[in-house]
Amino acid sequence: MPAVVVVHGGAWSVPDKLAKAVVDGVKMAALDGFSVLERGGSALDAVEAAVRNLEDNVTFNAGHGAVLNADGDVELDAIIMDGRTLGSGAVSSVKNIPNPVSLARAVMEKTPHLLLTSRGANLFAESIGMATVPTDTLVTANEREKWEEHRSYVAGVTEDFNSKCAHDTVGAVAVDSAGNVACATSTGGIRNKMVGRVGDAAIIGCGGYADNSSGAVSCTGHGESILKVTLARLILSHMEQGSGDTLHGCILFLTNKQFHLHAFFFPVPSQGNPQRSLHSWLCSTWASVCAAQEESSWCLHQDSGQLNLLQ
Repeated sequence: MPAVVVVHGGAWSVPDKLAKAVVDGVKMAALDGFSVLERGGSALDAVEAAVRNLEDNVTFNAGHGAVLNADGDVELDAIIMDGRTLGSGAVSSVKNIPNPVSLARAVMEKTPHLLLTSRGANLFAESIGMATVPTDTLVTANEREKWEEHRSYVAGVTEDFNSKCAHDTVGAVAVDSAGNVACATSTGGIRNKMVGRVGDAAIIGCGGYADNSSGAVSCTGHGESILKVTLARLILSHMEQGSGDTLHGCILFLTNKQFHLHAFFFPVPSQGNPQRSLHSWLCSTWASVCAAQEESSWCLHQDSGQLNLLQ
């Protein structure tokens, strides 16, 4: 089974001044994840490594560089899922954890639960000796400035998803040489969100889903819209039925007619052939590495309808 890893850098229109940093970021994350697969690691190990890389990169809205809530604080959400066992772990509203995707994996492997939130998640992190940092170290000067400029959540959502001033949820999907798939998604949410707000990223079947029988998905975009339709599981449901045209029509309907869905998602089928699926008018950046083709692909969207391929 050829190994594959695909990484996305969020549903946002990338400003010219950040284009190189964003492309370099997803490339490095994809290569980091793929190096795990090359060493014989699992798909689960690969997506964790790739997303940790993005969480450590201040260019992206996850871990370091995350956006701020209404109180000017960081609240982070993440999920990870193993397609072989359907094992899942997630955390929400954590503050001083630089790599929430790893805490999500610990929830999966060391507790009987699927999702821990806020103080409980942080207490669990302390109990297992997970590294923490002062929350202020996760905040960049640029994000603090943007937060000051966009103090209205409603206006901020409109501006962020129609401009080049935002950055968004990151994620990864992978299939390993044994044919096992996995997904991981991590985010700081939406700037000026209410304290305690949880979007799709930490919710199984919404921000991510992985099942060996069908594939793996990581979503990015407007969380409330994704939550309404359990988007990740919806995509895999259509893939299981082999109804690509139906999926195409379904997403168009949800985008344009009913839920004002704005999302970008990457399903990777269990046979290991990465497919970049339909997306809305929002833009994103992605990178993939496939062992079978012995090649890497990088993609940068800077404006609606414009696609730049970088090899």
